[in-house]
Amino acid sequence: MEPIVFQPLYMQRVWGGRELEQQYGRTLPDSAPYGESWEIVDREKEQSVVKGGHYDGATLHELWTEHRVEVFGEGLPNSERFPLLIKVLDARDDLSIQVHPPAHLAAQLAGEPKTEMWYIADADPGAKLYVGLKEGVSREDFEKAISKGTLEKSVHPIEPDIGESIFIPSGRLHAIGAGFLIHEIQQNSDTTYRVFDWNRMGLDGKPRELHVEESLASIDFDDFEPGMDKPTGPVIAECEYFRVEKLELSEGNATSNWNAEHFSIFSVAEGAVQCGGQRFGKGDFFLLPKGDGTVVAQKHSVLLRTTLP
Repeated sequence: MEPIVFQPLYMQRVWGGRELEQQYGRTLPDSAPYGESWEIVDREKEQSVVKGGHYDGATLHELWTEHRVEVFGEGLPNSERFPLLIKVLDARDDLSIQVHPPAHLAAQLAGEPKTEMWYIADADPGAKLYVGLKEGVSREDFEKAISKGTLEKSVHPIEPDIGESIFIPSGRLHAIGAGFLIHEIQQNSDTTYRVFDWNRMGLDGKPRELHVEESLASIDFDDFEPGMDKPTGPVIAECEYFRVEKLELSEGNATSNWNAEHFSIFSVAEGAVQCGGQRFGKGDFFLLPKGDGTVVAQKHSVLLRTTLP
């Protein structure tokens, strides 16, 4: 079956910019700062729509509910909605210091659990991620820093290289600093608790809402100074929600679905590939339905292949 391409959904963010336009050749809706491109999404208010091909105009939700076996395969989660959400993040300013609720607390906090991973597609020199706590920071220290507006001093900074990745389980305190283009693969959730937003105003000129109580309930206060992940093979993230591989292909080499009985979602981090007569370049995403379809590198290329475990 031919690859399925979806129309991205662009989200304005106070910390966003224009890198999607400059690096990926995207046409953004207007001159506002855009921080997120939702590439694969099946939510009540946000829906990926197929662009071209056999399923042109169909939503991801329609594919998942009406064509699940033929497109995605058998034996997959019997969920109401497609269980993954995939984004590109363009951070020109620091994101809020935040956390997502762990599964055992999410319902109690009126939210959805959210485990995710980040792949560093581009980074300015010296750009920092903030992940986990600095060694020795206690919950009491943390709460005092919130009241003083100095929380950034409690969070662990990392300077990652392009091509690295990191797993962010629910409960891990985190923030993306200015100067990154990141591919994010996550559970289908949109619950984020902001505990600190750098004392700045939102796009409406007002302080953005914080969720201090929910954040304190969710944060893993034993998570000190994690580093970027160091995978020993192509799998760069694997958990009960998703499996992500980083594949490097020389020109003319090919790959396919990890499991021919199930679909895969490919994103092109570098280079260009051909699949089903279509060319996909840097920053492009496509869904390869179940089967033995092939993805062929037209030059040296780096791909992310995401599947359900």
